[in-house]
Amino acid sequence: MPSPAPSPAVPAAKQPPAADRVYRHVKQAVLDRRYEGGTLLTEGELAQAVGVSRTPVREALLKLEMEGLLKLYPKKGALVLAVSAQEIADVVETRLLVEEFAVRRAVPAPPALVERLEELLEEQKRRAGAGDLGEVAVTDRCFHAEIVRYAGNQILSRLYDQLRDRQLRMGVAVMQAHPDRVAQNIAEHAEILDRLKAGDEEGAAAAVRRHLGRVGGLVRGEGR
Repeated sequence: MPSPAPSPAVPAAKQPPAADRVYRHVKQAVLDRRYEGGTLLTEGELAQAVGVSRTPVREALLKLEMEGLLKLYPKKGALVLAVSAQEIADVVETRLLVEEFAVRRAVPAPPALVERLEELLEEQKRRAGAGDLGEVAVTDRCFHAEIVRYAGNQILSRLYDQLRDRQLRMGVAVMQAHPDRVAQNIAEHAEILDRLKAGDEEGAAAAVRRHLGRVGGLVRGEGR
């Protein structure tokens, strides 16, 4: 009886390019505030942390500088840029303009939007229970982005997507400084969702204004 043919070898999963690995490592650490504003990163430290040579580190840092997260200093390293007061004001103002318009356009809310927002709200609660502030910020941002997407204006959606990194970084900063804000965010999201379910355009718009006003005030250091 002939021997069975050997099983074909399963190819190993292809690892992303070294520069991409460094880019993702540094960017996530900046957004999670493991690398806070004012931190000086060196090529040697990053190369060792990710397990690559210095050449892909330089490539990744140049890309992150173009995105406004770092400032490169030759022969010294890369400085993580702090979020400025002007940037905070600009982001909050832009979000108010986009999100109030979007939430009005989302009324009456279609069942698919309501279902998706309910899923995101539950996911945010689970992440909060696990104490994962980075993922809480991601689900928080997704909740708002879903409403913007359902407004049906692709230009506004692309504009909103450009705010993603800034939103995540500011969101983590607020939750670290004000741990009670996690539960308050969830309650305010629930209020927005309730207004959408009720078909209350003015109530939904007012809930968005209150929510973003409170978040903006905290990021600017204006109390609770």
